[in-house]
Amino acid sequence: MKAVRFHEFGDPQVLRSDDVDTPRPGAGEVRVRVAATTFNGIDATIRAGAMQGPFPVALPHVPGVEVAGTVDALGPGVEGLAVGDPVVGFLPMIADGAAAEFVLAPADVLVAAPTTIPLADAAALPMVALTAWQSLFDHGGLTAGRRVLVVGAGGAVGRYAVQLAAAAGAHVVAVAAPRHREALLALGAAEVVDPAATPRTEPVDLALNLAPVEPEQLAALAGLVRDGGAVVATTVWMPAPSDEARGVRGVDVFVRSDAAQLAELVARVDSGELQVDVAERVPLAQLAEVHARAGAGALPGKVVVLVGG
Repeated sequence: MKAVRFHEFGDPQVLRSDDVDTPRPGAGEVRVRVAATTFNGIDATIRAGAMQGPFPVALPHVPGVEVAGTVDALGPGVEGLAVGDPVVGFLPMIADGAAAEFVLAPADVLVAAPTTIPLADAAALPMVALTAWQSLFDHGGLTAGRRVLVVGAGGAVGRYAVQLAAAAGAHVVAVAAPRHREALLALGAAEVVDPAATPRTEPVDLALNLAPVEPEQLAALAGLVRDGGAVVATTVWMPAPSDEARGVRGVDVFVRSDAAQLAELVARVDSGELQVDVAERVPLAQLAEVHARAGAGALPGKVVVLVGG
């Protein structure tokens, strides 16, 4: 089978197309015929060798932690799935990923794919939507009637966060570039604030930071949160600020695979409650180019990498 791999850590040029053996599923595993994967920032960080502490991948390594495809073979002990089933999943960080014609996945990370969007586009859901869900609800404790500030609302995770928070009955203040204003209002934001300006808003119950802001900007978020609230950040290289005197928690998010949550997100896609946003679709052969464009800050949004078909 064809797979894009890197044999050494480095810049995007280390990614190359290889002919490799088609993997065989072991106990509890499923082989997925890949329709698409995606690009995420973590893919570039792992490729560069900067995440060997938390995610010690073996070389050569296939990137791509989000997958959409069809079940191709079942390992011993797998139940609830059948060959031909369309599935989506968030793959383990250190295992070979989905930038290949086939990928092995633990059966317990896969769920039925949405039926109302193209299968390939469903690859844009698992990791980023789970990040939004877990940030808002598991770590932020968001409930109806609360106010939430979403910094980086124009990005892939941010757009899911806006939709999920609005659907939960929260008042959403989205911080994003002016070009995202109309789209974010349509997704449920009550207010859209330009990140170039100091946010002028009533105190919020939860501040969610999804953007690589300056340290002083991140620290300032605690001051926007009312007593007993939280600052939740996905920028784990900069710890989320807290204010113990006022009971403001600082929480750093490490997203985890959760099939039950992912199935709920899929259901919301199929009911029309959750919009999957794909900015661009590119063939697998252009994956190195996508990594290079990401490094230059030139990606327009969520990029789906087409493999099958």
